[in-house]
Amino acid sequence: MSESHSGTADAGPFAEQQRIFKLLSQDTRHLIIQELLGHPAHLMSLAEFEYMTGKSQAAIKDQLETLIDAGLLARYTYEPSEEKRDLPSQFYGFTARGVEVLHDYKYLRGLPIARALYENTRKTEKIERHESAPRPELPDAVAEALEFDEPNLDTVDVDTTR
Repeated sequence: MSESHSGTADAGPFAEQQRIFKLLSQDTRHLIIQELLGHPAHLMSLAEFEYMTGKSQAAIKDQLETLIDAGLLARYTYEPSEEKRDLPSQFYGFTARGVEVLHDYKYLRGLPIARALYENTRKTEKIERHESAPRPELPDAVAEALEFDEPNLDTVDVDTTR
């Protein structure tokens, strides 16, 4: 693929795939996506992102805007919490386009692992409060795409004689 004088790649048969791959592979954006996949509600506040990724709010906001502009994420507001000081009202989550892209690039296969990592991360009292805060509903198509059957570990027969 040749590049023009402005440094942008010429449009070709794989230009969209290349653009999406570049979008998904940037470090902070990749962390944002992984944390959203692992979150029980798949909607996170800025404070949750900051804690879980270890990145600054400024860096996270910049990458959230990039993902929103690309149509992969949306900003969701829970209006009853807007006047409450200690509860978040702004959340970020996937769009229908976002889950389509994640499906196409096989990210959704990692949902159980992302959830296990998220659940096994120690959280501060503030982050636990944010995690359990009421939040808006995701669109049905998005919520359904992010569902997976969690294994029932009570019924797993582990052979401990090895």
